[in-house]
Amino acid sequence: MNIADVALTRYSTKEFDKNRKISESNFNDLKTLLRFSPSSVNSQPWHFVIADTDEGKRKIAEGTQGIYSFNEGKVLDSSHVVLFCAKTNIDEEYMYHLLDTEEKDGRFEADISFKQANHSGRSMFVNMHRFEYKDAQHWMEKQVYLNMGTLLLGASAMGIDAVPIEGLEPKALDEALGLRQRGYTALAIIALGYRKDSDFNAKLPKSRLPETEIFTFL
Repeated sequence: MNIADVALTRYSTKEFDKNRKISESNFNDLKTLLRFSPSSVNSQPWHFVIADTDEGKRKIAEGTQGIYSFNEGKVLDSSHVVLFCAKTNIDEEYMYHLLDTEEKDGRFEADISFKQANHSGRSMFVNMHRFEYKDAQHWMEKQVYLNMGTLLLGASAMGIDAVPIEGLEPKALDEALGLRQRGYTALAIIALGYRKDSDFNAKLPKSRLPETEIFTFL
């Protein structure tokens, strides 16, 4: 299956078969996708809360109560749930933490002068959003959404079903999981597993706007 076929066949799963589980090997590959997703200036402003036990999924499901109760079954019946969280602050200490990690990973072995250039470039973009645009939180959340897209497409390529869930109460999850004290806030959920045969959405044709409307060629 090529990547275009993956895009044409993946869909948002509405019903999961709670008796089917993602193998440890396959989920390790999914964790690799989470770790190595691209982000602007390698900012990586994310954290992932992962649940694959009934108890863990019930904790995540605390964010799908009230008006979002229609999402509870997707969380509870899935094999694994990933709660995507965004950082609440991106400061100098964190940027030096990124730089130190890059150095340990050998990013600057070929040319040590690249270390300072890398830090200066990243600081320019981060501080632009912190002090000029004043939208650092929104900018960090954009990076998390890049990560979500990576996971969704990668899971489908592996034959694993998934659904992104924005219908949740971030504050409830922040409080239940102590996220804000750790410098994060809940953003969205991706439930992963394998569809039930009764999932109506699996049988519906995909619908997208036509090429003539969404593409401009220069």
